[in-house]
Amino acid sequence: MGQKTYSGFRLEVGDGGVALVRFDRPDRLNILDISAKRDLIEVLTQLQYSDACRVVVFIGEGRAFCAGDDVKGAFAEEQWEGARSQPVRKGRKGPIATYSSLRTISQQLNRTLLGFDKITIAAINGAAVQSGFSLALACDFRLAAEGAKMGSGTVRMGYLPDEGGHHLLVRLIGIARAKDLLLRGRLIAAEEAAALGLVTEIVAPDALEDRAKALAAEFARGPQVALRLLKNAIDSAADLSFEQAGMDIAARAAISDHHPDAEEGWRAFRDKRRPDFE
Repeated sequence: MGQKTYSGFRLEVGDGGVALVRFDRPDRLNILDISAKRDLIEVLTQLQYSDACRVVVFIGEGRAFCAGDDVKGAFAEEQWEGARSQPVRKGRKGPIATYSSLRTISQQLNRTLLGFDKITIAAINGAAVQSGFSLALACDFRLAAEGAKMGSGTVRMGYLPDEGGHHLLVRLIGIARAKDLLLRGRLIAAEEAAALGLVTEIVAPDALEDRAKALAAEFARGPQVALRLLKNAIDSAADLSFEQAGMDIAARAAISDHHPDAEEGWRAFRDKRRPDFE
């Protein structure tokens, strides 16, 4: 697929199956407007079907990962027509317009990311705020550069984490800690985020992209069917009883155990070599 430019980001797909989504509005701290969100939804849909992509990494240019939404220009005409996907007619300002935009665009982006079968990694190179924070929370793994800060912060302006960030945060760190971050509008450093379990690794800023790509390459070399089935099983397990989760993973194992990758994995283990999965 090579490199393509979209509204607010570039997509780079390498030969090893790693797709890099690079937010490229550093002068505006890589804010996400309507057009960028619509293009991200479309790109994730394309990558879901692309055999060239096995893992997706998100990273920002400059000193921010993504500083959230363009609040001032939320209803500007160019935001609705700037996406590479088909332009849409925006609704009038008001409660219904806000509701519709949240449900069909802001929440849909995180919904699409959560339903994405392939492994996703957020390489948080700087500030990750509001919708940028939620996007990172919707990823499977989060690496953070030293000095990075993250949080919702919406309540500081009288807004809500209306893109679904409150749900993602509760699932990851629980109700009490989510209230502490959201109700106080706290932005936390990478070290505190790691202590809370929000960040997998803290990396030197100049090494973050390489580390994220290395982790992505590790997953790209893995058994893709088993990885995707297991990712979905883990996500589902949070809402299931033990019996339901057991039945769910047994049904998935009936697929993965009989896939050629399982036979290759067993042979590689026997032969003491690295497996060569499909």
